[in-house]
Amino acid sequence: MAHDSTRLHTFTRDGLTFEVDDGGPVDGETVVLLHGFPTDRSSWHRIAPLLHDAGLRTLAPDQRGYAARARPPGRAAYRLEELLADVLALLDTAGVERAHVVGHDWGGALAWLLAANHADRVASVTALSTPHPAALARALRSDRGQQLKSWYVAAFQVPWVPERVLAALFASTLVGTGMPLEDARRYAAHLASAGTLAGPIGWYRATASSHVPAHRVSVPATLVWGRGDAFLGRAAAQLTREHVTGPYAFVELDDNHWLPERRPQECAAAVVARVRDAADVDDVEGVDDVDGADDVDGADDGKNDARR
Repeated sequence: MAHDSTRLHTFTRDGLTFEVDDGGPVDGETVVLLHGFPTDRSSWHRIAPLLHDAGLRTLAPDQRGYAARARPPGRAAYRLEELLADVLALLDTAGVERAHVVGHDWGGALAWLLAANHADRVASVTALSTPHPAALARALRSDRGQQLKSWYVAAFQVPWVPERVLAALFASTLVGTGMPLEDARRYAAHLASAGTLAGPIGWYRATASSHVPAHRVSVPATLVWGRGDAFLGRAAAQLTREHVTGPYAFVELDDNHWLPERRPQECAAAVVARVRDAADVDDVEGVDDVDGADDVDGADDGKNDARR
């Protein structure tokens, strides 16, 4: 079947090629959907149609290390600077000046950091499960519960072994943390080998050499968090409010970490609400600008580098 020429199917950056699912009305407001670890762009297949029904266009890429033609070797290739540049390249290729950015897990961390450092390209942020990186860093320093939940981050720093162990136990490990079996099997078919997992685990290994500041976020933002999350605890979720200077909503669900797979209706509703509220904020700011009101810059927290 021939590709629709009005749709974006891939984009390239620095010799790497990333697959993209482009759906919804082409003239709708654009929502970028960033998946987490260890999933892929198919994690949005329940949410995206609901956003399309609301008149939104979605762009869901397989990210660096996950896309078959974007798996560069070496730890430095997965630094946060590179991951953010990939998302900006997606926007540039799609001809989108400013998008609503939605992310889950690692994708949520990128969404926060994109808004913190490139607010001119981000209309709003909706993070699923993932607190603001600076809030998570604070929780890791002071909250014993979060320290215990994040044990695997240290384990992933060991060379070679983590990808081999996870490859052998991929589906059962994810199901054990509450992911639906059908989703775990689908992700396993894509990623369950030591070679393909090296890139995704590389995201964790490269954080120490990344230097992306986790400023406070001034664009409208929402955090959707499950109180049964095995990896990201309440302390970081509650601290996130202190790292957002713009309009903010916190949605707590009675569920676990895998919100795109388990709670698509609630996640989509939160995204649509945030997009509409962001449009209302833009309308108000536009009136203020006409009246000659001064803009107020959001405070930032430049001392907090992102660490996951």
